[in-house]
Amino acid sequence: MDNIGIKEAILAVITLNEHQPASGVPVFYAKDERERDKIALYLSKILSAMVHDLENGTYIIVRH
Repeated sequence: MDNIGIKEAILAVITLNEHQPASGVPVFYAKDERERDKIALYLSKILSAMVHDLENGTYIIVRH
């Protein structure tokens, strides 16, 4: 039997950009780079997912 379900998905966005538009996933606004990194680390552990840096002040949390 095949395992059917979503295997890859963007789970969250963490950004320094307070003008980041809302999307279909939760967006977390950080006050500085340190807070952004901390939020990304915690979410990646909680969600068993990877952090990807978009190099524009924004990280995405992705399950592969």
